[in-house]
Amino acid sequence: MTPAVLLLLSIPCAYWTQGIETRDVLQAAGIKRLCVAAAQADAWRAAGFTVTPVSDADLAAREALPAPGLTTRTGVASPTRAPWIVANGWQFMRSPSAKYWTAPAGKAALAAAEAFAYGADTLMQIDPADVAAFGAMATFLDSIPAADLPPIADFTVIDDGSPVTGEVMNLLVRRNLLFEIARAPSTRHRITVKIGDPAYPAAEAADPSAFALKIRRDLTDEQRTLRVFGSEVVICRLTGNAGRLRLHLINYGGREIDGLRIRLKGAWRASEAYVFGAGKISLGDLVVADGATEFSVPRLSTYGVVDFSAAR
Repeated sequence: MTPAVLLLLSIPCAYWTQGIETRDVLQAAGIKRLCVAAAQADAWRAAGFTVTPVSDADLAAREALPAPGLTTRTGVASPTRAPWIVANGWQFMRSPSAKYWTAPAGKAALAAAEAFAYGADTLMQIDPADVAAFGAMATFLDSIPAADLPPIADFTVIDDGSPVTGEVMNLLVRRNLLFEIARAPSTRHRITVKIGDPAYPAAEAADPSAFALKIRRDLTDEQRTLRVFGSEVVICRLTGNAGRLRLHLINYGGREIDGLRIRLKGAWRASEAYVFGAGKISLGDLVVADGATEFSVPRLSTYGVVDFSAAR
């Protein structure tokens, strides 16, 4: 499968349930690709759209996802004021070949960016009020050059399929701790987290937040490939190899962030940076020193992508 095809498949398909009389609204938003009920497919194709027919069985076979973003947890006491992020990245990582479905009313642009960053096959039922936002994000995603790069990880998590392990992975993703998922112990990384082992008792995993902090301390911040400063609502997805990196920046906070600071292990040179709503941008204060590359993203709306090449 070519990178261009991979890129196309990772842009979520807008599942549209309204009739052909709404075509002008979709065209005005720049939406060109639709998923519709099989009975409506020919009419939408005739109107100039790229169409994928969807049956009731197709929908039923897809795994439902919550709308991403910030939420409050009623009745849950917390010693901190850290926002609670609803993010689906850990599920995409856990089941990369699964097919998903979501109806993220009010969060269509964020949901589209999230699915794109993880390359997830996602069907999105678009609320009519979100047509413009989804269309703008889909157009932006379509403008980003394809990059078929493997995920980068600092440690391994053994997935036993349990809800507890899933919640631990959720917290790890939200704290920008980069890991790979395995079904059996691996020697690829210095740290392998298997819940139930003496180093990572099941009783401690009952508090996923504290458990994630323990893993971070075992890893040490100095050994982390990626660190984010100045925000608790930006989740990163990092892919790459020895010569290239692609950094996805997903802002779940709903507000634009100024001056986000990022640290990457290694010496890197930024080649291109793109931010939704701003297009191609220049990074600020890029410094390569002490075995790391630090830089600022002057402005981050919902989503951004930064490409790097190895410094020579």
